[in-house]
Amino acid sequence: QPNSGSSEERQRRFVILSQYHISPVLGPSAAVKGLFSLTVRKVAFSTSLRTFGNGHTGAFNTETNLIFKHVFENIGNAYNPHTGLFTAPVRGVYHFEFYIHGHGDSLHVMSAALVKNEQQICTAHVSQSSGGLSASNGVTLLLKVGDVVFVRLLDNSKLYDNANRHNTFSGHMLFTM
Repeated sequence: QPNSGSSEERQRRFVILSQYHISPVLGPSAAVKGLFSLTVRKVAFSTSLRTFGNGHTGAFNTETNLIFKHVFENIGNAYNPHTGLFTAPVRGVYHFEFYIHGHGDSLHVMSAALVKNEQQICTAHVSQSSGGLSASNGVTLLLKVGDVVFVRLLDNSKLYDNANRHNTFSGHMLFTM
């Protein structure tokens, strides 16, 4: 009888598998005992930059990954609020949107990019010397398992947020491939 692992390992597998719909694999490979196909049923997340209070993020002299700490929803647990990274749990088509907000500043712009696996996909940018500023962008991407998507604050950019949660990052799976 194969070693089924420690109690802690079995509990970890249960938690991971409980997020997925499990169905037996059909066909010739079904002869392999215990072989299952994991199909993610639902993946969606919505976050905002700050968990509480108000203040600026940036300006930094280098590009900086943003960590959206307040989680409105994280269905499927594919977004990590400690790293700011969304990791695709299954190959599929996903849609992402991000919104940025700040105050006009003659010394700093307001610019952020959506990044997939270190490749900049799209940006939101605005610049003016005064007043409130907002910008946004969105994209639909084909992702494979393990692809990472996040928002990066571009160099010399500054955001402002408060309890109104102006800066958000959201995404959801449209369908599997």
